[in-house]
Amino acid sequence: MFDIECDVLEGLETYALDEIRERFGRLCSSAVLHPARIRMLYAGELRSLLRLRSVLAAYLVVTFDVPRPRALLGHQHFTRLLRTLDMVRSLGRPEQYHTLRLSAAGEDSSVLTRLRETLAHHTGLTAASDGGDLLIRLRRAASHHGWEVLVRLSPRPLATREWRVCNWPGSLNATLASAMMRMTQPAATDCVLNLACGSGTLLIERLFLAPARRAIGCDLDQEALRCAQRNLEAAGFAKAVRLEQWDATSLSLESGSVDVLCADLPFGQLIGSHRDNETLYPRLITEAARVAAPGARMCLLTHEVRLIERVFEQYAGLWMLMNVVRVRTGGMTPRVYLALRTTAPAV
Repeated sequence: MFDIECDVLEGLETYALDEIRERFGRLCSSAVLHPARIRMLYAGELRSLLRLRSVLAAYLVVTFDVPRPRALLGHQHFTRLLRTLDMVRSLGRPEQYHTLRLSAAGEDSSVLTRLRETLAHHTGLTAASDGGDLLIRLRRAASHHGWEVLVRLSPRPLATREWRVCNWPGSLNATLASAMMRMTQPAATDCVLNLACGSGTLLIERLFLAPARRAIGCDLDQEALRCAQRNLEAAGFAKAVRLEQWDATSLSLESGSVDVLCADLPFGQLIGSHRDNETLYPRLITEAARVAAPGARMCLLTHEVRLIERVFEQYAGLWMLMNVVRVRTGGMTPRVYLALRTTAPAV
């Protein structure tokens, strides 16, 4: 049985726990949710945790019954710590690990500096003050008896997707994208449309959850579409997605033909402006209603909270707001809106 802690985006704790339980069932127990993290006991293979898509990072937690971190340098505890690090490193490839970082309160103290340097020496890795392939966190145990060592199970956060070979300004956090698409209850019969698709994050994360009958991404920016194409190819979904240079407010699609719509809307900061959004949001919402089939699900992310809620209120006859989730990501607190198409599509 392993003691595991997962970092998640604040606001998405329950969605991450849903994925964990769906994937691992009875292998997970005693799960406790905290803001931006989940603590649980896990009886499965550690490597399987690396497949989680709504988790930022997963850590193996080992508790040492010592009064102070200095005691970790003692032979018995240090040997146990090295065995833990070896076990975690064995989950990946040797060439993935070059640097080691020890993160702790007072990490520049003489004791923790010595611990970091001693660990680097015994592992053959280079000590780093930032980043770190082998990331080790040290903190006092919640019970205040002993100290906890948390070792990240992967050389990079799970949120850092291997498929992302092309970055795009304002690209959506992939774990947030995965959670958003889970909210739409993916089905293989879905026709999925990603409005203003950018680099393709929502489309890719949707297809990792389940196949789709049709998947379409549209954006006015040809460079964004090229970026999305590269990421789709890296993810293995290039043939599963149709990319189009369309205006999200004037789509070349038949009315009532789409089951799931999604978008990371411009916040009016890095991309666009609030004035632009005052025109864009109502037009996008009504055009989305036109192409949506009865009962279609739409999942949107935006920081323009007052504007989007005013638009949903204005078009309550077209969309019924089912859920709103406040998320903390990148120093911002946008909200995810899940809506249901309420009437027959407009002609």
